[in-house]
Amino acid sequence: MKTYRFCLQSLLFAFVLCLAPIVGAQTQEQPWPVKPIRIINPFAPGGFGDGVARPLWDQLGQALGQPILIESQAGANGALASSVVSRAAPDGHTLLLANLGPIAINPALRPQAIGDPSKELVAITQIVSGPLVLVVRGDFPAKDLQALIEYAKANSGKLSYGSVGHGSTTHLAGELLNLKAGLDLLQIPYKGAAPVITNILGKQIEMGFINISIAKPHLDSGQLRALGVTTLTRATIFPNLPAIAERLPDFEVNPWWGLMAPFGTPQTIIHRIALETTKILMKPDIADRFRQNGLEPEGTTPELFSQKVASDTAKWRQLVQTNNIKPE
Repeated sequence: MKTYRFCLQSLLFAFVLCLAPIVGAQTQEQPWPVKPIRIINPFAPGGFGDGVARPLWDQLGQALGQPILIESQAGANGALASSVVSRAAPDGHTLLLANLGPIAINPALRPQAIGDPSKELVAITQIVSGPLVLVVRGDFPAKDLQALIEYAKANSGKLSYGSVGHGSTTHLAGELLNLKAGLDLLQIPYKGAAPVITNILGKQIEMGFINISIAKPHLDSGQLRALGVTTLTRATIFPNLPAIAERLPDFEVNPWWGLMAPFGTPQTIIHRIALETTKILMKPDIADRFRQNGLEPEGTTPELFSQKVASDTAKWRQLVQTNNIKPE
């Protein structure tokens, strides 16, 4: 654990050193910020946007000299918030709380309706990764991922998994498992994680991909068993739980959160926000708070976050085409 934190802090420190000259060497033509900064949340109040990340917003506001205001604009599977931000003035006072689903998955499923957010928004920084965990009942016959794959192949077309909605990361995670392992699992969509867990325990479905912090109490009690996490590496909160990628190379479903701004926002502002956000993420109390909620602090450069968005968009578009996934 100490080695992991040292490596993360070293990477973040290097990022700070890289960005500092960029921010310091350039002088903005106009002062910024001159009023409160709005961060548009694509989902309903609560959750990560204005719950888990509140200490980050408070400290970021202090660092920038203006308060951070979180405003929920839920609707159209997150596309409404992206539209609001893309039409805002590119002056650094309106930002998007970007998430994998609205930014990279929705355009793959609904290209005509959604368009391409990456052409209307500019990446600032990835804040966190949010691993999902593949879970089954505590008494399920398969005790690990390999056993599950063998069991599913022996019962092809008979097993189902729950998702929190069609087109969600929990849905696409199952589709990716079908593709990578050659399975035929049936998706059963629900409205939220709670009914997925209830129906796994009630034996109506066999498995599901659940947010790791939501699943943890049920894993600790033994009601559910975890078979793997969906990020490329193991999660700090469950260091002994293998990543699915250890058995199925390149398997990754990373429901990240980050910040984006309207296209045309000055680079000095983009790098200033990225720099200050990363410095805050380096603080042990902030990093620990995220990890306690099953999230991994990231703090990437704008360039790396932009590459992440582009690669994820291409990845999910390919999966949608290969598995012939249709929007509802």
